[in-house]
Amino acid sequence: MKTEVVVIGAGQAGLSAAYHLAQRGLAPVKGFVVLDAAPEPGGAWQFRWPSLTLSTVNRLHDLPGMPFSEVAGAGQGQVRASVAVPRYFAAYERRFGLPVFRPVRVTLVTRRGERFRIETDRGDLSARGLINATGTWESPYIPAYPGADRFRGRQLHTRDYRTAAEFTGQHVVVVGAGISALQLLDEVSRVTTTTWVTRRPPQFREGPFDEEAGRAAVALVEDRVRRGLPPASVVSVTGLPVTPAVEAMRARGVLERRPMFREITETGVRWEDGSEQRTDVILWCTGFRSSLDHLAPLGLREPGGGIVMTGRLATQVARDPRIHLVGYGPSSSTIGANRAGRAAATELLEVLGLP
Repeated sequence: MKTEVVVIGAGQAGLSAAYHLAQRGLAPVKGFVVLDAAPEPGGAWQFRWPSLTLSTVNRLHDLPGMPFSEVAGAGQGQVRASVAVPRYFAAYERRFGLPVFRPVRVTLVTRRGERFRIETDRGDLSARGLINATGTWESPYIPAYPGADRFRGRQLHTRDYRTAAEFTGQHVVVVGAGISALQLLDEVSRVTTTTWVTRRPPQFREGPFDEEAGRAAVALVEDRVRRGLPPASVVSVTGLPVTPAVEAMRARGVLERRPMFREITETGVRWEDGSEQRTDVILWCTGFRSSLDHLAPLGLREPGGGIVMTGRLATQVARDPRIHLVGYGPSSSTIGANRAGRAAATELLEVLGLP
């Protein structure tokens, strides 16, 4: 199958890019296709834990051309995000006639002269340009620690979490200093005892996070990828917002943070000073890495593991301007993904000499 542009991934960034390709006049299928590995619309949202509702998500921005409120309606704050967002994405795909094919998993992308060969579990495609929007959900990160293999308890990652009730009566060590770590610590600490562990002291942010602060934070992340460094998380530069939930956790004594432990034992964790904490569960809220293994044959990475990015919003791969990465680095937030989708579509079509 030949087409002009292949978009890999139908989450926020992929749908935004697809919308702008269509708006620029590229015909569905013949001009562009979207390949999505998930069984249904919704990107990674369809796999999120049940207690994550519209009132507890960090923030969800409208996709271009269609407000989320059209689907979600008013007063639905307690609706599961794993239900509402997929419903919105599905309606969006229908509204604009986006050529999304699923489930199609891209296994490898290679160069074939002036075109790319995209190998999938459903057959191969050929394209002149590529917009990769695979996000991070498929690449959970758990750091290696001595003794992890001998721990007799349970270890799981954020993406494995379903409900706090399953931990009742067990001691849970929650590792991580991101927004998801705080959300899960809050839930689990309501039903059982917990220990909160982070690599660095968490940075809490008091007061409103205005547009100027947001731009400054994104600029710091963008600077890293333009220099070819692995992208840092947005929260690492924004800090953690002090919400009413955080204040309540402080009042309950839940936010008594401990530094990272030295090793994992058969029955718990041990710190540098020799102190130990018996535990039944280690919940790793340690984030994700970009899911880019299928692009390995293209040789995009620098020796340090990053990719030098260029373009107006740092979506274009410097080594090959026919490739854009959206949902990577500064465009990993939902608002950043929207803007990146537009920039990637516009710049890629200019490179390819298409309308």
